[in-house]
Parts: sequence; C-alpha cells; structure tokens
Amino acid sequence: MKLTINDSRKISSIQKKFNDEFPYLKIEFFSKPHKIGGSSPKKLMMESSKTLGECRTVHKSGTISIVPQMTVGELEQNFKDMFGLWVQVFRKSGRVWLETSVTDNWTLEKQNTKGEELSKTFAEKKIIKAY
Repeated sequence: MKLTINDSRKISSIQKKFNDEFPYLKIEFFSKPHKIGGSSPKKLMMESSKTLGECRTVHKSGTISIVPQMTVGELEQNFKDMFGLWVQVFRKSGRVWLETSVTDNWTLEKQNTKGEELSKTFAEKKIIKAY
C-alpha cells in the first residue's frame, strides 16, 4: 500500500486506508512523540478531522509505502523521519484497542493476525456466555 502524504490530507483518510488493509489494526496520530517502548498519552492524540499539516513538523509532500512485512517500529519511524508525523499503531483485542508499544518489533501482518485471533476468541467466549 502506498499513502500520499501532504498538508491538506485528513488524518481520517489515512486511518481508513490503513484499516482497510489491516482490519485489526488502527493508526493514531499524536502532537508529540512517545518514548521508545512507551505509550502515548491520550491527551496528545490528534482528532481524525484534522489535516496532516496541523500535526506535523516536516511539511513536505510524498508517499509512504506500507507492507505487511514491515515492523510497527519501522512504520512509526518512517512516518517520523520522512514527514515529521508521530504515529502509534493499535491492535484490536476483543472490544478494546491496545497500543502495540511492547510489540513494536512484530510485523504489521503478525499484529493484524494476532488481533484477529484475539477478537475471534473474545466473540466465541461471548457467544458461549449467551447460552
């Protein structure tokens, strides 16, 4: 997947394309970086209605390539280095979204597969409880 990055692009459009490719992952944008292996404070999360220009420090246009074999850490670093954007990937686990900061060395594919497994397990347990 290739994403076009420019100042007028809405965060929500990047999030939608990313989630279409990785349905059990989501990407959030922050106004400041988080520490390596650390979590990002929710108060620094940018609203999805904002443009990329409103939350970045490097105002150049271009494309970013995202492939299933890249790690979460590589993806986050690429956004920072290429476009001055601080992003954090979250993985679905049942009904909640967990930051992947502890597993940033996992590939996007592995994160997405784990999210699918956890969500299916949660759904199965919920069905069993309903009976």
